[in-house]
Amino acid sequence: MAHVVVLGAGLGGTIMAYELRDNLGRDHKVSVVSKGSVYSFVPSNPWVAVGWRDRESIEVDLSAACSKRDITLHPQGAKRLHPAENRIELLDGNSLDYDYLVIATGPDLAFDEIEGFGPAAHTNSVCHIDHALMTKEKFDQLVKKPGPVVIGAVQGASCYGPAYEFAFILEKALRDAKVRDRVPMTFVTSEPYIGHLGLDGVGDTKGLLESAMRDKHIKWINNAKVQRFEADKVVVEEVNDDGSTKAVTEVPSSFTMMLPAFRGVEAVRNIEGLTNPRGFILVDKHQQNQAFKNIFSVGVCIAIPPTGKTPVPVGVPKTGFMIESMVTATAKNIARVLSGEQPNAQGTWNAVCLADFGDGGIAFVAQPQLPPRNVNWSSQGKWVHAAKIGFEKYFLHKVRSGTSEPFYEKLALQVLGIDKLKAVTFEDA
Repeated sequence: MAHVVVLGAGLGGTIMAYELRDNLGRDHKVSVVSKGSVYSFVPSNPWVAVGWRDRESIEVDLSAACSKRDITLHPQGAKRLHPAENRIELLDGNSLDYDYLVIATGPDLAFDEIEGFGPAAHTNSVCHIDHALMTKEKFDQLVKKPGPVVIGAVQGASCYGPAYEFAFILEKALRDAKVRDRVPMTFVTSEPYIGHLGLDGVGDTKGLLESAMRDKHIKWINNAKVQRFEADKVVVEEVNDDGSTKAVTEVPSSFTMMLPAFRGVEAVRNIEGLTNPRGFILVDKHQQNQAFKNIFSVGVCIAIPPTGKTPVPVGVPKTGFMIESMVTATAKNIARVLSGEQPNAQGTWNAVCLADFGDGGIAFVAQPQLPPRNVNWSSQGKWVHAAKIGFEKYFLHKVRSGTSEPFYEKLALQVLGIDKLKAVTFEDA
């Protein structure tokens, strides 16, 4: 019997554990290491930040689902990974040995890289449920005392969708509160153009998002490098296409929410052969690390090079469906290794994204996520808001029930012509 451990219980780690149990059966032991026993649906945090959701509505205690699926949950959290010893040092002083490990930690939020950045300083956040609840308090203050707002993503960020979502959700919430006319809004982003998304655009995301911003009277600054955050302003260096400084602008702000750059979590950072200089996990096309071949990795914590050179550093996002394709490939590859075979499954890395705007939204499909693509499609409409609500309820049901992929999800993906795995050929093996 092999012991397979999943490090992390976020979007990727939770479903990873379920898919491992489906693929490995009861012949092998599956464990999950997480800080606490609660799963929180991060995509709903922008709604939490304006009071449209509360903590209880987007969280699931994993204890029952893990017990039902015969998955051992270790809620102590990880202090340090020791890959040469096949051991995870836990925060309570104990250790957990493994035969195979899947790293699905998610990212560390690099607020400390910019002066005045983060919930402990001068900005708000929707990256964590605790942050979102703090942001809700600041939103209530903004409604009582309206003033200028800055939303966006800083240099090195790789998650742009939630920044756009929160800008439009906030705009809608301010309209509902009848104070929008007293709140100038500016979107500040490191992207070379609006709608780049770290993907060099998908379909007409540039045109759709620029049009939506004009319609909602949201100004923007792109090619932006934030120098510092202060209590009442954001100091932004605007950069030319050649990387030279175009201007340094002080943007007034009484409410700021900008997404940070990510890096690997401390438990896995600075391990030679396992991580890159930012602490992201190095993996091949089968999600396997080549220095430690019993280690695989999925999700936001893996290393992916940018799509191309940009005047300001722009990272590549790891969208939910892309992560699920990594999960499916990894589960199948570990099952093959345990059977004495070589990994051969590859995630498609297709991107399917629903960006909610509060009363509408934009959806896009990129197949594959990185260009050139076979499918490069985007659209907008009120249906996107309804679809995002439906996806939230559906995914939380998956987590509560311990289900990795019900039949109706497979059917929906087939209808859309979207696959999680590339076709495996002899040359791929």
